[in-house]
Amino acid sequence: MDCLKHDSIYTDTPRSEMLAFIPSSVHRLLDIGCHTGQFGHAVKKKYGAEVWGVEPDAETARIASNYLDEVFHGYFSEDLALPEKYFDVISFNDVLEHIPDPWAALRLAAGKLKPGGRIVISIPNLRHIDNLLHILVDKDFNYEAIGIRDRTHLRFFTKKSAPKLLAGTGLKLVELKGINEEWWTESIVRRIAFRLFPKYLEDTKYVQYAMVAELLQDDAGIVP
Repeated sequence: MDCLKHDSIYTDTPRSEMLAFIPSSVHRLLDIGCHTGQFGHAVKKKYGAEVWGVEPDAETARIASNYLDEVFHGYFSEDLALPEKYFDVISFNDVLEHIPDPWAALRLAAGKLKPGGRIVISIPNLRHIDNLLHILVDKDFNYEAIGIRDRTHLRFFTKKSAPKLLAGTGLKLVELKGINEEWWTESIVRRIAFRLFPKYLEDTKYVQYAMVAELLQDDAGIVP
């Protein structure tokens, strides 16, 4: 098994918090932006699924090929020879915000799903409390190597705007949930604020939001 040595700044993590959104009945999963394949590998170990990956970085794609059944080096596009209506689940773990046209990517993904399949998405939350305080207190929007203000992010989302990604993609939202809750500190001011305005600040607790989407069907139950 190849060791996880590479030059990418992104960490090698199985994204255990996202495993909760993968149905136990999964047989075939496609992980878009699979990095070194650790999430897909975790799915394989837990569910015994066949896992494919797509990864634009050549070095991490090579590593992922040691952990997944099939890995395509390149950007997710119609140019890749991915089968139609083949996968039970397609995952985008912190990927869509890097893509120039995430709507096109989701439409393409919808065509790769089997009937009854699901798309599982993790997306950074612009309204995370630490990011809000940076904007309000520092009066800045300082891009960083990784995180919510990753300098390679092309788009930014909140709990309210993220589901709008599904519009016109042939998909419907079935679950939306905050993940990676990080807000509690020793700051008395912050603790008081969350006590006084719990509903308004609830969505700011989470670094990311997870979304689960299914294929739309018409009144006859036919997928468009």
